[in-house]
This record gives sequence, structure tokens and C-alpha cells, in this order.
Amino acid sequence: MKNDLELLSKKTIEATHLRLFLDYDGTLAEFASSPDTILPDLELIALFQHLVETPGVLPVVISGRRLSHIQKLLPLPGLFLAGTYGLEMQLPNGQLRNSLNYDNVRPTIERLLPQWRKLIQNQPGFYLEDKGWSLALHGRYASQSELSLVIPAAQSVSQELLIHSSFRLSVNERFLEFAPITANKAVAVQWILNELTPENALSVYFGDDDKDEEGFLPVIESGGYAVRVTSELTHSIAQFQMADPSEVRLWLTNLIQSRSIFRN
Repeated sequence: MKNDLELLSKKTIEATHLRLFLDYDGTLAEFASSPDTILPDLELIALFQHLVETPGVLPVVISGRRLSHIQKLLPLPGLFLAGTYGLEMQLPNGQLRNSLNYDNVRPTIERLLPQWRKLIQNQPGFYLEDKGWSLALHGRYASQSELSLVIPAAQSVSQELLIHSSFRLSVNERFLEFAPITANKAVAVQWILNELTPENALSVYFGDDDKDEEGFLPVIESGGYAVRVTSELTHSIAQFQMADPSEVRLWLTNLIQSRSIFRN
């Protein structure tokens, strides 16, 4: 990954149309203490108001959070929002779009919910997040012994529901998520590029984790760029790296100012 962002800045300033894909937690804002914590940031809201009003800039906030959370975090008309990895969307004109029927998804989630809830009883290091469309088990504050007990057990009870189903289980050391296969940022990004993005647009995706890595691929294949937001050395297909959300915000602020100067 490149740390010199001058090339990226030059390309994005000069692009006639610029499609920006931006993850929220870990990319635009630091992680909240709990996944269900909703703390609107007035500075970020003002920044996105300027982005929406900047000619030629087409921002999309694409998050693993449910859409209702993102709507409260960024309550702006004209902003394209995508929740649950793009499975549910609010288009810039305010129209809502779901790629699946909620009533077909929810019964399977309801079957798993009590099983995961039982596994984390008396396990204060875990948090169970019911997103409606998906179920996420967070072990951010769990000890290693708790992780080694709960995570494999949660995986095991999920297996029956994965057989011949349209769901997948995302796993890392401190996180599990049971979600529809189509709750995938790559699927959402490709649809947005195909259906709602001008052919001559330059696309850039900012994200901080493996779910964003999936979304990076269609952007890069379209001739665009990806920016991995991390302060660590990380294997990534992204061409560029930024250290943290504050650097992303500063870059976006400079983008708005520079595009205004470039066009005057």
C-alpha cells in the first residue's frame, strides 16, 4: 500500500464525477463502546452536508450497522446510505431498497437468537447484536478463555442453519456474524456502480476491515482506488492507507476545498 496520497488527491480533485464509498465505524468514526450505541457527530454531519453539496461528488456510506442506525448518525437529505453491508439502502432521493424480503430472512435469525443468547449468559465480555437482518456476536471485551469457549460453541450451533441455506457465517477471533449471503459489500458496491454511477465516474472506497476488503474488489476492477484505514501493517488489496478516522476526515475536508478551487 502507498502512504503517499498525492496521486489519489490529484485524481479525485480532477474527476468529473467521483463516487465515494465510505464505511462508518473505524473509518469515519472511532468505534463506539457498544455496537448499538448511536452518538451522532455534529462535525461529521456537517462534513457530509458539504460533500453532498459538492458538485460531482457522489458519497455512499456503506456499513455493517443496520440502516436505521446510519439514518440517525447521518440524518441528511440527499445522502446515499447502505446498511447491513448494503442489503438495505436509502437512495439519495429517499427511496428505500432491500435486496431481500425481510419476512423470508427473519425466521432463520429467530431460530439462532435464543441459542446464541444462552451461550453468553454470565459472560459479560460478550455482546449480542440483533440487527434484524443478521445476528452478530461481539467478544471485544472477552478474555481468551471466554473466547475459546464461546466462539467455537456459537459456530457449532450455527452449522445446522447454514446447510442448504442462503446464509453465511463470518468469523474472526472476537466476532461472529450470521447473515444472508447477499449481505455483502461487494454485491452492493457492484450494484451501485452498475445502476447508479455515471460511466465516467472515478470510484474510491475507504474501509477498515475484511468486509471492506470485499467491497474494494469491484471498485479496483472498475479502475478506481481503495484506501485501507489502519495504523498497522496489514495485508490488503487497497492501493493506499490512512491511519485513522481523523486522517480520513481531514482528507475529505481538503477534497471539498480543492474541488471548489479547481472548478473556479
